[in-house]
Amino acid sequence: MKDIAAMCSCQQHSTTASTATPAPGGAISFRVEDMTCGHCAGTIKQAIEGRLPGTAVTADPGSKLVRVQGTADFAAIRSAVVAAGYTPSVDQVG
Repeated sequence: MKDIAAMCSCQQHSTTASTATPAPGGAISFRVEDMTCGHCAGTIKQAIEGRLPGTAVTADPGSKLVRVQGTADFAAIRSAVVAAGYTPSVDQVG
């Protein structure tokens, strides 16, 4: 198991899930196992929405699930998450 402090330096680690709405049809969903807190979720959300304008992102650290609506470019989404310092899953989840 990875050291949480090595993944996120915010010192505000909470495993409380953020409010996540079900993804409407056409959303891309995937896991980010090293998303450990609300700060991590916010960083991932900002990274994707900043790189891919017009997207809407929900990131839930409790379930480790990220949902992106507004693009079908999974490679670009993964690239944004990696650039933010996190490890997205290789495959989408249903």
